[in-house]
Amino acid sequence: MHNFQNLKIWQKAMDVAEETYLISSEFPKEEKYGLTSQIRRSAVSIPSNIAEGAGRNTDGEFCNF
Repeated sequence: MHNFQNLKIWQKAMDVAEETYLISSEFPKEEKYGLTSQIRRSAVSIPSNIAEGAGRNTDGEFCNF
């Protein structure tokens, strides 16, 4: 098992997710459930996939994520 919180790529992905939330908060209100939601979910999926891969048992599985 890898410690994903020490990975620079995970840390940068978290920065991207935070910045995405800040920027998308300025989108028009009518986009709240459309474009804003989709962009936010995609930004969060990056660090989430890295964390999920870190929980895998082998390095090969980790690399797949």
